[in-house]
Amino acid sequence: MGLSYKNAGVDIDAGNKLIDLIKPAIRSTHRPEVMSSIGGFGGLFALPQDKYQEPILVSGTDGVGTKLRLAQQLKQHSTIGIDLVAMCVNDVIVQGAEPLFFLDYFATGKLAVDEAKVVVEGIAEGCRQSGAALIGGETAEMPGMYDDGEYDLAGFCVGVVERSKLIDGSKINDDDVIIGLPSSGIHSNGFSLVNKIIETTNTSLDEKIDGKALGELLLQPTIIYTNIVLSLLEKFDIHGLCHITGGGLTENVPRVIPDGFLAQVDINSWQRSTVFDWLQKMGRVDNDEMLRVFNCGIGMLVVLPENQASEAIKLSQESNHQAVKIGEIKKSSSNLKISLQ
Repeated sequence: MGLSYKNAGVDIDAGNKLIDLIKPAIRSTHRPEVMSSIGGFGGLFALPQDKYQEPILVSGTDGVGTKLRLAQQLKQHSTIGIDLVAMCVNDVIVQGAEPLFFLDYFATGKLAVDEAKVVVEGIAEGCRQSGAALIGGETAEMPGMYDDGEYDLAGFCVGVVERSKLIDGSKINDDDVIIGLPSSGIHSNGFSLVNKIIETTNTSLDEKIDGKALGELLLQPTIIYTNIVLSLLEKFDIHGLCHITGGGLTENVPRVIPDGFLAQVDINSWQRSTVFDWLQKMGRVDNDEMLRVFNCGIGMLVVLPENQASEAIKLSQESNHQAVKIGEIKKSSSNLKISLQ
């Protein structure tokens, strides 16, 4: 008997079965602008022309990094897709853009259909939370590239914003207030250090921290900030937005601060999750490294005029985001863009 694709490790039938299984989850994310169904060569999305005078498309792509290693180790695949969507849409919304649609890439050595279905259902949940339609994706079965039980994820998001409402940090001014929206925990950055701490200390993922297993705390899905950010943009004069991802506060805040200004952040103005305390203690990680690697409890920054800050905090808290004032903007002649006090 001659060789076949299945002999080589690729099961086309399994891929087709997965598509059938995930169709309901994908359809649940669709918006009226979606013109295509899953299975085509490309996803179709009709940009609503009557809604924008000068629409600017904003795109973002990302993955989940080595947080995947923990999800696979614990065989907990239901929320890693939310992380994937969050990492992309949270980058898009800081430009002031509404997420429109999302595509995913799922790669594995041997397709485990039921497992992949759970992952994609998590992606669909993230899309529902963000309002983005899941209009396409790719499932790649690549024997020899990944070990059994391993998979990798990547995502791609497109949003839209009116040119006049684009957030680029240029309106940031002296005495603006910085509001912090709390994170749910580690989110999806810094897990190479997390994994190293666990490995070098030989810590069980079942170890309890404040009554919860370490593994459970680490796998808390990344918060999707779309709804609260869009609400704040609608009601307030937002001057700047910053998603705290890889690089933590130290590296991300300077990305949105214009020349001539300094973000003064009081790192004692919020209560960070105890999981950060555990990581710092067990890994003997110094404060500067913690702030450069992890979000340390703040997942999104909002910069706006001082006279609007209290109302913006109130709206955030009413939307179940326990926002707090964490700093302010000051004029500066230094090249330094952030001061952590």
